[in-house]
This record gives sequence, structure tokens and C-alpha cells, in this order.
Amino acid sequence: MRESSYRRALKSNLQERRRRQRGGSRLKAILWTVALLLFIYAGIELVPPYINQYQLQDKITEEARFDTVNRKTDDQIRDIIFREIQDLNIPARREDIKVENTYHMVRISVEYTVPVDLFFYHTELHFVAASENKSLIS
Repeated sequence: MRESSYRRALKSNLQERRRRQRGGSRLKAILWTVALLLFIYAGIELVPPYINQYQLQDKITEEARFDTVNRKTDDQIRDIIFREIQDLNIPARREDIKVENTYHMVRISVEYTVPVDLFFYHTELHFVAASENKSLIS
């Protein structure tokens, strides 16, 4: 008789301990889920400006490379780069595009900042996209 009450007490104690542990694991799962969602949200806010900067850098490099041969004017180069900036929704003005175009060299640069607002943190990402290409014929 004593043994069965002892077993019941152990079983009851074990069930109580499991119930408390289950609650702890639920809390831990909720916290990890919140942390994961915050990480995904931060990635959604922070990654696109870097992708846009990479695409703008690629376009500027391409223009500098080909304009050494094609001989476009400063305004034509500026218009092409500004069109790309507008397509990428980059917050830069036409005046931010610096073009130095001589017979032997083409240098293009754009400097701009992108505001990023997270729930708890506000910052600005500063970007400089630049390229230079020199003619083989001096």
C-alpha cells in the first residue's frame, strides 16, 4: 500500500515538473521567434540599399569604361547615371553626380545617404559609387 502512494507521489511530482518545463520551452520558443522576426525585418530594411548601390556602381563602371571610347559629353553621362539612380529609387540628386571627362580619362562619382528607420533605431547609410577609366592612347 505504501509503495503505491509513493509511486503516485513520484508520478505527480514528475508530471508537475514536466508541466513547468513545457511553459519554459514555450517562452523560449516565443523569444526565439521574435528575435528571428526582428532579424528578418532588419534584413528587409538594410539589404536593398546595398543591392541598389552595387547596381549603381556597376552602371558607373560600365559608363566610365565605354565613355572613354564613345566620347559622350558630361551632361550625357550625367543623364544616363541619373536615369539609373531614378530607376533604382536612390535618394540622390542630379547635382550629386560628379563627372570629369577629358580626352584621356573619364571619372564618375556619386555620393549619397539613405535613411533607414527600424522600429527602435534610426540611422543613415552613406554610399559613394565611383569609377575611373583611362584611355590606352595618351
